[in-house]
Amino acid sequence: MAEESALDLEELRHLQSIAKRPRILSLISSEIRSLEKLQASKEDGNAVAPPTATQIPTPISASVKAPINPALAYVSVASFSWDQDNDKVKIYVSLEGVEHEKIQTEFKPNSFDVKFHDVKGKNYRCAVPKLSKEIVAEKCKVVVKPTRVIIVLFKASRGDWSDLYFKEDKLKPNLDKEQDPMAGIMNLMKNMYEEGDEEMKRTIAKAWTDARSGKAEDTLKGY
Repeated sequence: MAEESALDLEELRHLQSIAKRPRILSLISSEIRSLEKLQASKEDGNAVAPPTATQIPTPISASVKAPINPALAYVSVASFSWDQDNDKVKIYVSLEGVEHEKIQTEFKPNSFDVKFHDVKGKNYRCAVPKLSKEIVAEKCKVVVKPTRVIIVLFKASRGDWSDLYFKEDKLKPNLDKEQDPMAGIMNLMKNMYEEGDEEMKRTIAKAWTDARSGKAEDTLKGY
């Protein structure tokens, strides 16, 4: 039995010399200490029972992410850069000290939400609630670099995006076939009124008044 323990100890020391990951080194060192104590106690005539399975730390897979407390406070990442090619969009976030296992991601066809936990004592969040176009959620990923992270979005269809964010064209009138064309024009004038300066608002207000009284012939001339 003593010979078996000595062989185990020798092999563990060999493994310790070639191991690189901190968690593995910690586990091996713990086991070596346990065997050394066991051998020492046997030499003194006081055998100590080896550690049970419940006493030995269980390594946690790097792919399993710890549950995140939803009540955590986040600093919003308001400034970042991005570029694109025909197949994907890359978003560059300047953050130093990010650990990959402490990232929480949520990719959807029209949005993404990426959270970086415990970065120098703070939690950060980078999200776009509505993207310009659709993405392939299951292919998207986050790449961690020493001083930044890259959020890679894979486009659902090839081509250029004019913007990262979805932008609705407020000035485009809704001219459905079943809709009264005049209603579309009135919607257009309403949007112009909301977006325009004081002079534009006065002009459109006068146009509405004249339209009701049948005098709207030349009110919008020149616009």
